[in-house]
Amino acid sequence: MKRRIGLASVLIALMWTASAKADTGVIVRTTNLQALQTLCTLPTTCSVVGGLDGTLGQVFLVNTPLPLQSLLGLLQQLAGFVNAEVDQVISLVGPLLVPSPMVWNSYANQQAAMIVEVQNAQSTFNVTGTGIVADIDTGVDPTHPALQGVLLTGYDYTRNQPSGSELSDVMPCPFSSCPPPPCSSATCPAPAQVNQSTAAVLDQSTAAVLDGNPQYAAFGHGTMVMGIIHLVAPSAKLLPLKAFKSDGTGALSDILRAIYDAVQKYNANVINMSFDFKTASTELENALNYASRLGTICASSAGNNGMQETV
Repeated sequence: MKRRIGLASVLIALMWTASAKADTGVIVRTTNLQALQTLCTLPTTCSVVGGLDGTLGQVFLVNTPLPLQSLLGLLQQLAGFVNAEVDQVISLVGPLLVPSPMVWNSYANQQAAMIVEVQNAQSTFNVTGTGIVADIDTGVDPTHPALQGVLLTGYDYTRNQPSGSELSDVMPCPFSSCPPPPCSSATCPAPAQVNQSTAAVLDQSTAAVLDGNPQYAAFGHGTMVMGIIHLVAPSAKLLPLKAFKSDGTGALSDILRAIYDAVQKYNANVINMSFDFKTASTELENALNYASRLGTICASSAGNNGMQETV
């Protein structure tokens, strides 16, 4: 009874102080969804957008117009509440580093592949990859010739629709004629650069149009990463899970959904994540621990800023 009275008192005060600013996304873990839903039926509090952890049913995305500390005060009075954190937005795009002439040679003879001796490992141990590798990224170009025969359909979490294609980000077609005419060796620009010093494997007529446009700052990143995965494990199936937009931004909530789906729905053997977080996330850690307990290998990028860091 005291809990109900306290909750009502806080709510009445907040109804007069809630601002008109855009709602903030909050990731809430609770063992009592009904209590959370009841709270969100009250005016100017929150709305439950949906679940993030698949069949587990304990992690939810909540939108609220309230200050975060005010919402947290309400949540802490609910039975079953465990924790909450902001649905932070991260970016794939970092400072552009100019590569040395040795960085770009060819797709099959990339410097990184030579450093880790990919071809030597494949021939020595007679392995070419197996199972399903999920990549949480900007999506993939499903028409890319290098990926035919191994590419699965995937999912687009930025639009909540099947298919992890990144081509939806450039629809309607931005070219004067669609599809764009192929470029020649004389008209093709230099390889497009995305996310640090990595050269993207993009159709160059596309790169020419997208170059310099912040809306497409990370377009092609997922295709490039998928190409590298295929180079290392050519027999593995590739699962594109699109959690990032073409500008390189992605929401933590979409990344969490992708991780849980990769394990529960798609039975992925490996989850690749070529991005990093500037702020620690409890729920990201929970999701990765869950995947690891079920035998899924989780890999992420490191060292892109050139600093000495503990990984």
